[in-house]
Amino acid sequence: MKPRRTLLHHFLERSAAAGPDSPAVVFEKSRTSYASLNGRANQLARALVEAGVKPGDRIVLLCENSPDYVFCYYGILKAGAIAVSLNTELKPAGLKELLGELSPRVLISSSKFEQALSSLGISSFGVRRLFILNPRLSWSAAELRVSALAEELSGRPDHNLAMKIDPEACAEIVYTSGSIGKPKGVMLSHANIVANTLAIIDSLELIPQDVQMVVLPFFYVMGKSLLNTHIAVGGRVVINNQFAYTASVLGQMAAEGVTGFSGVPSTYAHLLFRSPLARYRDKLPALRYCSQAGGHLSKYLKLELLKILPPQTRLYIMYGATEASARLTVLRPEFLRDKIESIGKPLSGVTIKILSAAGETVEPGETGELVARGDNIMIGYYKDEESTKMVLDQDGYHTGDMGYADEEGFLYITGRKDNLLKIGGHRVHPLEIEDVLMESGLVYECLIFGIPDPLLGRRLAGLIVPGQPAPDLLNRILKYCASKLPRYKIPESLLLVDEIPKNSNGKPDQSRSIELFAAGYDQGKN
Repeated sequence: MKPRRTLLHHFLERSAAAGPDSPAVVFEKSRTSYASLNGRANQLARALVEAGVKPGDRIVLLCENSPDYVFCYYGILKAGAIAVSLNTELKPAGLKELLGELSPRVLISSSKFEQALSSLGISSFGVRRLFILNPRLSWSAAELRVSALAEELSGRPDHNLAMKIDPEACAEIVYTSGSIGKPKGVMLSHANIVANTLAIIDSLELIPQDVQMVVLPFFYVMGKSLLNTHIAVGGRVVINNQFAYTASVLGQMAAEGVTGFSGVPSTYAHLLFRSPLARYRDKLPALRYCSQAGGHLSKYLKLELLKILPPQTRLYIMYGATEASARLTVLRPEFLRDKIESIGKPLSGVTIKILSAAGETVEPGETGELVARGDNIMIGYYKDEESTKMVLDQDGYHTGDMGYADEEGFLYITGRKDNLLKIGGHRVHPLEIEDVLMESGLVYECLIFGIPDPLLGRRLAGLIVPGQPAPDLLNRILKYCASKLPRYKIPESLLLVDEIPKNSNGKPDQSRSIELFAAGYDQGKN
């Protein structure tokens, strides 16, 4: 008899069986045990099945990070349905477009979105049931059945279900940020996410005593991986949705004995330059590690982090993609200083080749596209076969990232395939220029891009968030660039701004940034 293959929600069930009274989620003043979390997920799963949900049905979850989000997520999976966590910053037009694409059978929402959902007429998208956390509006005239989620859970059995679910079946659809182009719905199977979850646990050496501070949204694949990895080991997740108030986040990290913190580059820039992290250095004795993914972190910021983090805290640099269930590589702390600009080596179960434009493997040191294979690679894009065929083929998943491997197998990213700029006949990677700007010590954040030019075709421009007010700042920055870069790589136009526009995942939004640059430059602010 073959052993039963692990499904994603089995992680929760096993941790609940091993430590039912252990705290799983800490949020504000509440502490939710594993037994409570698993029991509520089971009750929701039964409510969904009774509502007619079948395997493969899409269930939309529109909810901020909270214990409610967590049990709803696992409850959807237990019912054999596909969990679709939508961006909580979606505007009504964006929400309407995605609901039309998904045709979800059930929609679960926090009260924050009641008004928007009421105005959209969601029954026209195929939604048959709407469950609301703590509803505030009257839905008596609604064309579909609307109920408070608590009422749907009340009185239902809370023991585990025995649903027959194929591990290769789609478990969730995660939408990409859509900073360039329309967001794509990435279909991830139970097997995809389980494989990546186990690989991340192995690389970070996670144990039941680990306590993760979560400031990233769960609808973002990196945020979701923080949840799944710690639930899998029986650890604790501390949710804080107030990262703008970093002192309170750091205070809670100290109080809860947080052992792990994870973020994207903008998270760490904020911690370094706009938080009291230095004052908390001796108040975080439990902080075992920090991990970074979600984009390129400059060498300068890595070195600054190593100076300011508590001496026992290890820094892991990771690289991944939504299409890879979260992460593909890790640069372990023991290699960080010697290989500081590397993204490390593939996680267990992942292989990465560097391919030329002709599809041939290149030699160490030669640049090509990173192409990944592994059990964590997505099924494909939801209702988008054309885009799927563009990135998935016999070689694996084409990441769109250009880079190379050194003689020891460490991988390096040089830029995006679709972000390579041609300036005056030269090919330029914006990341190289951004790194130099950060190294100047004059810049808090920056973003470099190309804009149309009647003579050159395109010219280099960018946004700069100053590190500290300084006289003649732009000239000092450009002078530093001139000492480090050839002339064709020096930006011709830089605009000082208070903040670089970002999407909800904390990544720079290039389209909005270019619009901001154009508006500010036209007004003579440069």
